Amino acid sequence: MASVSSIGVGSGVLTSDLIDQLASAEREPTEKRLDAKQETVEAKLSDISRLKNAVTDLRLSARFLSSASFLSATSATSSSSAITATADSGAKLGTYQIDVTNLATAQTLNSTTFTDDDTTSVGTGTLSISVAGVTKNITIDSSNSTLQGIADEINSQSGLGATATVIYTGSGYQLSISADETGTDNSIEINVTDDDGNDTDTSGLSQLVFNGTTQNLSEDIAAEDLTFTLNGISITRSSNTVDDVLSGITFDFTAETSGSLATVKVQQDSSAIAEKIQGLVDDYNALQEIISETTDYDVDSGVAGTLLGEASVRNVSSLLRNIIYSVVPGLESGGVRSLAEIGISTDKDSGQLSFDSSIFSKKMADYPDDVAALFANQGRTSDSQVEFLTSSINTKVGTYDINITQAATQGELTGSLALSGSTVVDADNDEFAIKVDGVQSGTITLTQNTYTDSELVDEIQSQLNADSALSAAGVSVVVSLDGSNQLVFTSTSYGSSSTVEVTSNDTNSSSTLGIDVATGTDGVDVAGTINGEAATGSGQKLSANEGSDAYGIVVKVGGSATGDRGSVTYIEGVAQQLVDTVTGFIGVDGILTSTESRLNSELESIGEERTKLEDRISALVDRLASQFTAADILISQLESTKSFISAQLEALASSSSSKS
Repeated sequence: MASVSSIGVGSGVLTSDLIDQLASAEREPTEKRLDAKQETVEAKLSDISRLKNAVTDLRLSARFLSSASFLSATSATSSSSAITATADSGAKLGTYQIDVTNLATAQTLNSTTFTDDDTTSVGTGTLSISVAGVTKNITIDSSNSTLQGIADEINSQSGLGATATVIYTGSGYQLSISADETGTDNSIEINVTDDDGNDTDTSGLSQLVFNGTTQNLSEDIAAEDLTFTLNGISITRSSNTVDDVLSGITFDFTAETSGSLATVKVQQDSSAIAEKIQGLVDDYNALQEIISETTDYDVDSGVAGTLLGEASVRNVSSLLRNIIYSVVPGLESGGVRSLAEIGISTDKDSGQLSFDSSIFSKKMADYPDDVAALFANQGRTSDSQVEFLTSSINTKVGTYDINITQAATQGELTGSLALSGSTVVDADNDEFAIKVDGVQSGTITLTQNTYTDSELVDEIQSQLNADSALSAAGVSVVVSLDGSNQLVFTSTSYGSSSTVEVTSNDTNSSSTLGIDVATGTDGVDVAGTINGEAATGSGQKLSANEGSDAYGIVVKVGGSATGDRGSVTYIEGVAQQLVDTVTGFIGVDGILTSTESRLNSELESIGEERTKLEDRISALVDRLASQFTAADILISQLESTKSFISAQLEALASSSSSKS
């Protein structure tokens, strides 16, 4: 085939430019159609991506509000600057009256004044310093016997609980020793073995003695405990920070209240929740703006949004609106039933949401449980001894009956004889070992003494509680007396793994305490049905099985009653519905993901059409080049023939002219 560039050389008519023009004319309509189609698809892809980002933002806002712990968040306020209170989600709501009568202080002991801190020797020997049950013996010799040397040695003792400092008073130097922690339990005791032979006088190392009988150091700040009353109950603690008086509440005391009661209120933290609700409203409005923009049609200009007519976008808008505006199933008779009742309203023209936090705060105060259920998953039981624990993404909204055929029990071991009212614990009956829930204890050693029956129970319980093996494994056992005055050891867990076994005892433990080497009665798991279908029991937990509408529900069944135990109602709040729905939108098979995949496939098809177009145009160019080359050769031949004939005619004409 002739090259395209050589076409027309012979004729000068059928040129390569003409082929290019013909190819361009053939390409242009299809190329314009593909360009327009690609531009449309790319615009749709861009806006689908914007939609996916917007619904993802909405899901994030909803996820905060779908958390039951977040919705139960509390805050604490104090009427006094002397008390700061903080509350976590487990704090109980209430009002508490507090009077701080004395702050906890850390003890400080000071020496007499010395002329220098790094030259004069205080003395040599051994310092024995005790703080909170920890004792450190410190050797003081000629290398460290100055004030600063002694301070450094004290501070080098890891875990001592006291810190030493040398203070320059302006006229001399004093050694100051302070407890690291407040409270009388952290008092400092210092004993000395003085190399001068006198361990209590005011010369040599014994200048630093401070104990119950000799105080050669000056106690300028005494160790004191925090004392305060809470609702009239007297309480003492070693620290000014207290977190074990009320569950979930931490108090920080900074001053005494001088007999004036301070009020601490623990209430629902509605402001934090309101802030997240506003965030949800803002993200919903942002999403609706994108939907409106991309699906709008301007009648005057005839311009349509890129996603007008996309079924997936209509579905997204419809499903979200249905969730936002509907009554939450299960809350039909609640104090609040829908978002509209907590201050979320809709503009009838724009469709945008607005939020009135003052309405919300009032509803939150009046109906905290219903507001929580309005947003998050919640399970409600009709039997006070049945507790809803969890659900799953498979659980369907509804009310399910609970029927118990076997209540859970605890593992238990009963002693072999009745206590006599007074029991002597001596070297022959003071030790035994026990296995609880499969965990072996160490040797349980009772304090040798004479006990009443109740005192003996308390002593055994105390020693069991102190066993490190049991506590490390998180298992425990309760000691009590039955109606026959026999010792009873009961595991605190329930179910088939709840067991109690005495694995060893002392010589007379059996004959005096009734503690035999024996295996008790194992506990049993709860058994029953949920929604009329057999459920799985483990301890006190009863779980709905796969295949049931209630699948995923787990309840804790307390008490010993069998038969009908009421029902559990599963409620899926708005926030959780939004999380699940949006996850469906953007999941692998979600409607937005599917739309995105379809549009990407359309782009690939456009690319394939472009390839086919180029192949067709290339074939056209080749065909035209071949045809033009053939025509060019023919024209060239005709031109040669023309030239030959013209020459012959000219020759004939010339010959005729000469004859005449």
